[in-house]
Amino acid sequence: MSDLFITFIIIWTFILLGLMGIGGFFMFRKFLKRLPKEDGKSTLDWEEYYVEQTVHLWEDKEKDLLNELVSPVPQLFRDVAKQKIAGKIGQLALERNYKKITEDILIEGYILATPKRDHKFLMKKLDEKNIDYTPYLSLLEPNYKSH
Repeated sequence: MSDLFITFIIIWTFILLGLMGIGGFFMFRKFLKRLPKEDGKSTLDWEEYYVEQTVHLWEDKEKDLLNELVSPVPQLFRDVAKQKIAGKIGQLALERNYKKITEDILIEGYILATPKRDHKFLMKKLDEKNIDYTPYLSLLEPNYKSH
């Protein structure tokens, strides 16, 4: 066998191992989210519960805003991100006895449900839509407080 072919096989082996490792990491994270907590429900069960309990509180305007806010998320992960964010928004709405999902609770839930590194994308989108996010500065990452 030629050295070129052996080099190709070795490189291809490392590529495959890397891709399988990445896939396994994401599958393991999903598995951990499915494990029941002390209350008997998993993180994903609670997300689904809050979404189901508050689905009637959403109006088209708020659904469109949520879709627009998650638009920077890659298409492959967008549904998962929307489920997580909608679950947090639903949780806040139920805890505070809201009669409908408002822009305020949507933005607050989005901030609480997303990692701090994603807040700059949120603020960029809110600026594009001329939505004031100064009431939420205490929830945002300190580095991004300038408006």
